[in-house]
Amino acid sequence: MLPSQALLPAVVFALAALRALASDTFLAAVYEHAVILPQPTQEPVPASDALALMNRNMDVLEGAIKEAAQQGAHIIVTPEDGIYGWRFTRESIYPYLEDIPDPAVNWIPCTDPSRFGPAPVQERLSCMARNNSIYVVANIGDKKPCDSSDPSCPRDGRYHYNTDVVFDAQGKLVARYHKYNLFLGETQFNYPKEPEAVTFETPFGKFGIFTCFDILFYEPAVVLVSKMQVDTVLFPTAWMNVLPFLTAIEFHSAWAMGMGVNVLAANTHNTSMEMTGSGIYAPAGARTYSYNMKTEDGHLLIAELDAHPRLSPASLPAVSWNSYALSVERFSQNGHEFTGIIFEDPFTFTELTKPGGNLTVCQKDLCCHLSYKMAEKRDDEVYVLGAFDGLHVFEGQYYLQICTLLKCPSTNLSTCGQPVETAQTKFEMFSLSGTFGTSYIFPEVLYSGVQLAPGEFKV
Repeated sequence: MLPSQALLPAVVFALAALRALASDTFLAAVYEHAVILPQPTQEPVPASDALALMNRNMDVLEGAIKEAAQQGAHIIVTPEDGIYGWRFTRESIYPYLEDIPDPAVNWIPCTDPSRFGPAPVQERLSCMARNNSIYVVANIGDKKPCDSSDPSCPRDGRYHYNTDVVFDAQGKLVARYHKYNLFLGETQFNYPKEPEAVTFETPFGKFGIFTCFDILFYEPAVVLVSKMQVDTVLFPTAWMNVLPFLTAIEFHSAWAMGMGVNVLAANTHNTSMEMTGSGIYAPAGARTYSYNMKTEDGHLLIAELDAHPRLSPASLPAVSWNSYALSVERFSQNGHEFTGIIFEDPFTFTELTKPGGNLTVCQKDLCCHLSYKMAEKRDDEVYVLGAFDGLHVFEGQYYLQICTLLKCPSTNLSTCGQPVETAQTKFEMFSLSGTFGTSYIFPEVLYSGVQLAPGEFKV
């Protein structure tokens, strides 16, 4: 033990060393991986076959990790299901699972691989991080035994968890997150008993982590930002680009903007399931992103981010969207309201019948206000203002309030709400606001070849 006289200088020296290591910016990487999938089977394959498939995927991931490290990246995020895919029953996934301990055990699998039993996947991921001096984020499966004294213990006597792991630049396990909001069809996994708010500190900011479908829920997504005050969210995902969220690029960038944090979103790549769209997002907009439905290869993205975006000179002031919307005078309704369906949800629409003006459309407690001016109104294109306020129940249950300005596929109003890929009408301006019931508002940004209006997005 240090003498008391020496303790204070030692503490001061340690703090000074930490500050010297800290950085105002860092290089982030994400890798969109075209996962090599197993053959569908109802029965478990031999453990050696499962490991062989996972090693084939990790061979690809290791190449991306090495390339990212060579370019100076401090951290790389790889996708959900990126090591073994998703074609599983509860029985057939078992050979792919490992026991993942609590990071508090202070473990470097690369140098002590058998400490918690066989862990070849964790050992290899740890060595990838250690050998390349980079933080590695991956998604694997965790197994935990349970017994009859636990009333929720499955009949096979074990829990299976969809799990994210983080290894630091020395290969130490520093974070483990069990996915709480499972998507429809993830029957091979169990829900953890309580949602986990997982964070860890680095020399380049405070990080939080969750997985794919979690982003639509208060816990853990909003909790990490509003209560845990993370700077950057790590987001392994297997995102299918379907309405009402349009593409992964738009929604994930909007989430970063709405929450005021960095988001590192790594998606799986499978065009047959409409899975693509990865990016590195800051609160002020995307630093880099990729959306590719034409080829079947993976893609590495690298960009610089502010370590503490809330403190950055480029950070935008916090916006009270609800206060802004409440200050807008309610516009007249034009008598052209009708109901349309977007992804099973009944929206209330009103048509933009004039080249410019002000419109309001309401559904329950939500009112959406639009001011707009078209450069020229085309007779062959129809646009509508829409509102939805209700419980979405198609692939899980979560509450949505949505204001949208969208183009209909044809002049037939019954088609409004169906997907559209192109638009010709140019808007000189539009301003859209709504009386949302929470402060968690995500203004989707149009990252695509279609640009309804020129200029920047702003309140």
